[in-house]
Amino acid sequence: MAFVSAGSLRFHVQQLPATATATATAGPDRPVVVFLHGLVVDNLSSFYCPLALPVARAGHEVVLYDLRGHGRSERPATGYDSRTAVRDLLAVLGSIGLGGRPLHLVGNSYGGTLALHAALARPDLVAGLTLLEPPLSGAWVENMVDTLSAAALSLEDSPVPAELLTLRLRKAAHLTAIADALLNRTTLIDDMAASRTFTSADYARLRCPVLIVCGEHSELVSGARELAKHAAHVASLEILPGLGHDVLKESSGALRAAVLAHLDATVVHRAPCRTETRVGALVP
Repeated sequence: MAFVSAGSLRFHVQQLPATATATATAGPDRPVVVFLHGLVVDNLSSFYCPLALPVARAGHEVVLYDLRGHGRSERPATGYDSRTAVRDLLAVLGSIGLGGRPLHLVGNSYGGTLALHAALARPDLVAGLTLLEPPLSGAWVENMVDTLSAAALSLEDSPVPAELLTLRLRKAAHLTAIADALLNRTTLIDDMAASRTFTSADYARLRCPVLIVCGEHSELVSGARELAKHAAHVASLEILPGLGHDVLKESSGALRAAVLAHLDATVVHRAPCRTETRVGALVP
């Protein structure tokens, strides 16, 4: 476990070096694989066994970190918008000596949204994207804001965390307390409600390899198809049969194979994302 100061906050960060047997293919021009997790009760641990370890063993340098306010990272009252998330990402990488290195961003759920924002904001750094169940539509944002608002009301002054501790369910109590703190004591919900929705023009500007993975029964498939359609020059979409919004947990074998193949393609591609116009529109 490691904690680093990045910007004005302390972040929980884990680094996995490329394994010794594969380091011949590693180097300063090889993208660093950075994992971005989902919202509220998610943290870097969700990636560790399903993807992060296999990716490191395949010869890729890996970085995982808890997003602002999540897991064991510091939880300020504000700053849960996408622009600040991109700043946090770059600050974390700079603090561990990886500033300026090309990046391959792997984002799960809301982490996929942040990865896409980062690629549009910093096309000079992002060499590839892997988006697992990325929520991309304005309708999803509205539904999530409603869901989180209802959850915030149910958690406010709730006795549930204390009751869980009484039952010795410490992990559940800890996650419930984090959810309460994020939803009721930060601007996370308001920042999400004000978030910028992606457009077809944004997708068309992407110039790095993009893999989108969704479960067959996921409500996010339609948004993923829109991204794949408008970024067809660089994007591919893989639908995993029989799954919903749970590909990271329920499809480790198929997902691992798809991600590793895509990482190999990114290494061959080498060049970071480039956009044609309006590069500054999303730059933090």
